[in-house]
Amino acid sequence: MNGSAGGAARLFAASLRALLVLTVLCGVLYPLAVTGVAQGLFPHRANGSEIRERGTVVGSSLIGQRYDLPQAKGRKTPAPDLRWFQPRPSDGLSDNTVNTRYRLLVSGATNRAGDDKELIRSVREARAAVVRDNSTPGHPVRPSAVPPDAVLSSGSGLDPDISPAYAHLQVRRVAERNHLPAERVARLVDEHTRQRVLGFMGEPRVNVLELNVALRELTR
Repeated sequence: MNGSAGGAARLFAASLRALLVLTVLCGVLYPLAVTGVAQGLFPHRANGSEIRERGTVVGSSLIGQRYDLPQAKGRKTPAPDLRWFQPRPSDGLSDNTVNTRYRLLVSGATNRAGDDKELIRSVREARAAVVRDNSTPGHPVRPSAVPPDAVLSSGSGLDPDISPAYAHLQVRRVAERNHLPAERVARLVDEHTRQRVLGFMGEPRVNVLELNVALRELTR
């Protein structure tokens, strides 16, 4: 009886020591080491790829943002603020009913089939809105010129980038709204266009937040 009790006590003590050692190693020392290496070698990425404007964090280069006017009374969704470059839809629908604010917990696409009537309707409405918003006197936008990322979300619905084609489609409207030469705004788009990784992976892209931060500097 005493032997079994003593064996149980020793087993309990050994288990407790193992728990304490593993807690210190895995719960304290390892996280501190990983955090230290990350902060030392990759501080920008370790801190969420933050984008700063005059010392203030305005977002992350990894997560998209919307640029809307204040919510108008009687409207289901905010209207886009056309002074700024607009991102791709955050959910693949023109009325953005799924994820209107790029909320991380609502990431994901609608998973509708290509022949889904609701998807086709929403894409047509979104394309008409892009044509309407970006047509300027003497420079109408043809529906056939609207790129896919102007009317459809990415797989996650959080993509921070748009295609150079969609960015250039918005140049005249942005220039007109901000009283800037269209050539200067187009050059700004070119300056913020990233090419394929290693020359063959992915597609050319423009980070909308970085582009709008640079645009804001031009308008000050």
